[in-house]
Amino acid sequence: MAQSILTDIKKAAKKSLKAQKDALSNAQMQLEILNGELFEDGELPYFKDKIAETNQFPLRPKTLEVLQINVGYMCNQVCGHCHVDAGPDRKEIMTRETMQQCLDVIKNTGAHTLDLTGGAPEMNPDFRWFVEEASKAGIKDFIVRSNLTIILANKKYHDLPEFFKKHNVHVVSSMPHYTRGKTDKQRGDGVFDKSIKALQMLNEVGYGMPESDLRLDLVYNPSGAFLPADQAAMEHDFKKALKEDFDIDFHNLFAITNLPISRFLDYLIASDNYEDYMYSLVEVYNPAAVESVMCTNTISVSWDGWLYDCDFNQMLDLKVASKVKHIKDFNDDVLSNRDIIISQHCYGCTAGAGSSCQGTVA
Repeated sequence: MAQSILTDIKKAAKKSLKAQKDALSNAQMQLEILNGELFEDGELPYFKDKIAETNQFPLRPKTLEVLQINVGYMCNQVCGHCHVDAGPDRKEIMTRETMQQCLDVIKNTGAHTLDLTGGAPEMNPDFRWFVEEASKAGIKDFIVRSNLTIILANKKYHDLPEFFKKHNVHVVSSMPHYTRGKTDKQRGDGVFDKSIKALQMLNEVGYGMPESDLRLDLVYNPSGAFLPADQAAMEHDFKKALKEDFDIDFHNLFAITNLPISRFLDYLIASDNYEDYMYSLVEVYNPAAVESVMCTNTISVSWDGWLYDCDFNQMLDLKVASKVKHIKDFNDDVLSNRDIIISQHCYGCTAGAGSSCQGTVA
């Protein structure tokens, strides 16, 4: 029975939850599940009560360092774990007007890192304009989160490695595993081979080489209902396998815990793993990880300019608890005086060594 359900999920994964009109495409439905029986009945403690045990509630922001901008939910892939529920059928795309509002903020804030994400951010028609304009703003670390296969998806993307190099973009690339089977299981048939080719193209222009300033980092997400292994050990295994098998070099591996939202939540429920997964997250909760979770130094901007404490809150439509809620009204002083919105999905960022878009935090 379980195998039948998972087969149905794999077939359905050609479309986003939104396109399928799935109930879990609704953020409120996801929140109802996250706040449901496991926590209502007291089997597990609410996240706010857990961090209160160590006097960390309410969670408050520190100095703003990272502006993470989601330039659209359109993607050339439909990955089984995607918390954005991205795909080719998603048409939400940031306009140049909103990008300009982001640029105005970048020029007037102390944030030193600009983090462009999606979907596949490269599919936004104004992506290159935005990169060119933002690179003039003096950002110290300019990140683009690429799924790699976009480089091979169309001829118009084939020069992306050279474009990234020209603007000294820090490329952070999704790579579920160094084997074909595990990668394609999570991201679709043929993704592994295309990812390998894209990594080789990035290496050819200097990305990821040991002495290169052109940063190439990989991101690992578990393919099932389990937590990532030790990040340092996994990085060693990835480097060894990719070098020996494909002569590929990269700098760092970021191990990121899958949060129980969107498509991964759908998978957990359909495979009857939701309760066990939530227990696993709570059992390895680490109060030390709370100190460095990304929501404390990051503002997330949605494709239509709304502000969130993190990318995950964006997908749950949990806007910042501030009078300033949109990029056009951005005020660092006002935003720094807010409480960070939390819910039970936050256990994902504080499990074990912790997890953020830059990997482990504790």
